[in-house]
Amino acid sequence: MAAPSDDQLGFAPEDDAPIGYMKRTRDYYAAIGYTTPYRWAHYTSAPFQPLTKQLGRSRVALITTAAPFDPAKGDQGPGAKYNGGAKFYSVYDGDTSLPHDVRISHIAYDRVHTTATDSGTWFPLAQLKRLAAEGRIGEVAPRFFGAPTNRSHRVTIDTDAPEILARCRADAVDAAVLVPNCPVCHQTVSLVARHLEANGIPTVVMGCAKDIVEHAAVARFLFSDFPLGNSAGKPHDVASQASTLELALRVLEQAPGPQTTVQSPLRWSEDHAWKRDYSNADALSAEELARLRREFDAQKEIAKGLRVA
Repeated sequence: MAAPSDDQLGFAPEDDAPIGYMKRTRDYYAAIGYTTPYRWAHYTSAPFQPLTKQLGRSRVALITTAAPFDPAKGDQGPGAKYNGGAKFYSVYDGDTSLPHDVRISHIAYDRVHTTATDSGTWFPLAQLKRLAAEGRIGEVAPRFFGAPTNRSHRVTIDTDAPEILARCRADAVDAAVLVPNCPVCHQTVSLVARHLEANGIPTVVMGCAKDIVEHAAVARFLFSDFPLGNSAGKPHDVASQASTLELALRVLEQAPGPQTTVQSPLRWSEDHAWKRDYSNADALSAEELARLRREFDAQKEIAKGLRVA
């Protein structure tokens, strides 16, 4: 008697699983000629701070890796190529009572399967303000904070995370929601979240790179199995964005202890082929790899100039 097929058993395809971004990016950079593998931040335990107030009485801060739009910094629009000139290297903040145009052209989101046409997918300020008006949270903190996407663990741990903590304390923040975009962004906000938790501020990370966040060990993590750049929900789908943030807040409230991961039930699409594409060196020709190396080197030079300016 033949063994039952996956269809008969109701199994999902073997490759319809969360992308292993650490391996994928290591293999990609090795393929374009960078032979020293990047070391991802790794912890086996995480600090954990319970909420000290009910969420309906709490002041909640938003922490993002998106950058303020600056028309002098080149193309930052939907579908723009990776733009190292739009990067920022110091923590910034913005008044949450005002509208903001923050974009993700400076980081490696999934440019094949999402075009960055709706900032609600990476910057859920409008959704947070709606929940404050409805009484679901006490209030939105007066400022949101921008965390630089820094490959240096030491700079994030010693400089950026303490600066964000100081600004959170100055604003009397009770809890924080952190929303990353690219692979390194997920590491950055994980390190920031760990620092906030260790210093008394409960956090929840909303993200799409499960392996990176869990490798860094955070207190609470809402995982959405979406292309990078959509940590706060699907583009032009307000219901998706609302449900994603609501689920993150439930994780913030109800996590029983550190290293709690909850996976969103939402699917990007019924076709999981998008998971095969991101930084997949096996799918690229030698000519494409050489071109990508040239482009990456050019962007590195731009970024180097900004750091020393």
